[in-house]
Amino acid sequence: MSLLYIVYGYLIAMNLYAFALMGMDKRFAKRRKRRIPERRFFILGAIGGAIGVWYGMKVWRHKTQHHSFTTGIPYLVAVNIIAIIVITGLWGMNGRG
Repeated sequence: MSLLYIVYGYLIAMNLYAFALMGMDKRFAKRRKRRIPERRFFILGAIGGAIGVWYGMKVWRHKTQHHSFTTGIPYLVAVNIIAIIVITGLWGMNGRG
């Protein structure tokens, strides 16, 4: 199995997890239960799950009033996309795939 497929699998898993976590936190908020720390969402975004967090914000209309989220998460999405381009580009240049 190519390492590139492992990277793609990791990104898919991270983003699905981040998306689901946003939905869980929204449900916890509605039920006034213990919440998921905002720091966890930023850590997930920084390690590859930013698209999942961003999509969760849009789908569940969650954390959309938080300035740190409305600016920080799109920034992390851009960083994630650049990292993916660099990683896949470097892999392609080495003839591996």
